Amino acid sequence: MRFPRLRAKPLLVFGLLVALMLPLAACEDGNLRTPGNDEYYDDSRRARVRGRLTGQDGILIFGTDRSRRDDGAGSGIGVNAFLWRASLDTISFMPLSSADPFGGVIISDWYAPPAAPGERFKLTVYILGRQLRSDGLRVAVFRQIAQGGVWMDAPTSQGMAGEIEDKILARARELRIQSGDVRSASR
Repeated sequence: MRFPRLRAKPLLVFGLLVALMLPLAACEDGNLRTPGNDEYYDDSRRARVRGRLTGQDGILIFGTDRSRRDDGAGSGIGVNAFLWRASLDTISFMPLSSADPFGGVIISDWYAPPAAPGERFKLTVYILGRQLRSDGLRVAVFRQIAQGGVWMDAPTSQGMAGEIEDKILARARELRIQSGDVRSASR
């Protein structure tokens, strides 16, 4: 059996050769480049790249200005540092389920007080801003009681969330005074 002889057009052959050699031509010195061991983890290189891409201070998101320094702004977290620390200190007797310092949410796990083993509590603390203000904090309290071996939701007392908020705010003020913040005396 004879196979038919294929005749390739010279232009098609040239195009295929160029398409095959194009990736090699894009490489440095015609060789494939392999990254060094620490090239992607080198912080100085990452900072240089970030500086070229975003400018001196980085990208401003949602109008935030990094040069502005208000209460707790230099802490590296997204909310007021005094309220954050005071919240953690105040509910330290309860196990934590999650804590998000950038979103300002602390969620405790269920806690059963030793004096009342038939009930348990759970807290969610919301820190709403970067300033140490009384309206920058919200606490939600959840309560359950055991009935027949099953935990059932139950109402909490009227002022329980407010009392916890007051304790957190008082602790935040203490932390602010201890830090030597000169603005603490004026507010």
